[in-house]
Amino acid sequence: MEGFKFYKMSGHGNDFIIVDNRSTWVNEDEMVNMTKALCRRRLSIGADGMIFIQNGSDDVDFSWQFYNADGSEAEMCGNGARCAALFAYMQGIAPEKMSFRTLAGVIHAEVFDDSIRIETTPPHGLELDYKLEADGEQLILSSLDTGVPHAVLFIEDAEIAPVFEQGRVVRYHEHFQPSGTNVNFAQVVDSGTIINRTYERGVEDETLACGTGCVAAALLAAEKGLVQSPVRVLTRGGENLIIHFKKSGNAFVDVSMEGPVRIVYTGHLGPDALT
Repeated sequence: MEGFKFYKMSGHGNDFIIVDNRSTWVNEDEMVNMTKALCRRRLSIGADGMIFIQNGSDDVDFSWQFYNADGSEAEMCGNGARCAALFAYMQGIAPEKMSFRTLAGVIHAEVFDDSIRIETTPPHGLELDYKLEADGEQLILSSLDTGVPHAVLFIEDAEIAPVFEQGRVVRYHEHFQPSGTNVNFAQVVDSGTIINRTYERGVEDETLACGTGCVAAALLAAEKGLVQSPVRVLTRGGENLIIHFKKSGNAFVDVSMEGPVRIVYTGHLGPDALT
């Protein structure tokens, strides 16, 4: 793998290693170990996850395989999807308006001059304001699957939220087994603004942003009558992710997220990147 070319990209501080694997440089049985090795911070490239761009089919421009930093394969990742869309456009893999296949379903994306917008898969599994005892404390949670499962705690001050300590307890709670859940701490600022922090499974820590978590927080806040579309979600990375949606009966439709993507650097693997 020495000399293998990669891109390091970031969506609101949620960072990823992306490679063009359409020529099958990396076999599927090697992807987990490669991801775990390369995502190590300080010892290798370092990232929240790794994206392998794969060949598509007649109905999509390409497909992907996405792995969290711990090697677990995730159904979907909002910021990762936006990074993958920009990568595919830059490499001539897909046009400005594109579609690609994930484990959560087909994602539609569009590349603009200063932002990338993706339409998410239809959210499901909404649960509102249920009680859960975690580490001796009773919490009021709401849940929604926006491509991956999310639990949301609505709090008064996101700045002082115990994201790592409480997030880890909820993430592994028996209520969410066997797959676990991502855990969000959301503060509603006004009818168009939310602050959101996320403990992300697979990374097992707070990430600077989680796109699907921002969508879950915005939609659940809308279900509670606290916000209206579009919702500006301020992430820990210091940038805004804009969530658009409509309500049709009891369902949310036309859900999308939009924001900037950064190309951090490109490079080739050195001899010790995988050791």
